[in-house]
Amino acid sequence: MFCHHLLVDRKHRLTLEKVKERPERSDIPWRDIENLLVALGAEVTEGRGSRVRIHLNGVRAVFHRPHPQKVTDKGAVKSIRRFLETAGE
Repeated sequence: MFCHHLLVDRKHRLTLEKVKERPERSDIPWRDIENLLVALGAEVTEGRGSRVRIHLNGVRAVFHRPHPQKVTDKGAVKSIRRFLETAGE
């Protein structure tokens, strides 16, 4: 499977590195994660409320945008990492 992360810019690569760190970080802005997913070729669509549907490399997932805070909690970062691994990124 072709990995798009080789083609993304420096900011997206840094976000990807943060998502892959262990233990999980709790300071990654959701907007950065969403921008990374789009840069990797994901289709991002709005769901109900704070839900965001993501489709990448044949893998689908639904995440919740954090609110009122703008950063992603550790549990969500772990879920995003698993999603990216499953999608071959």
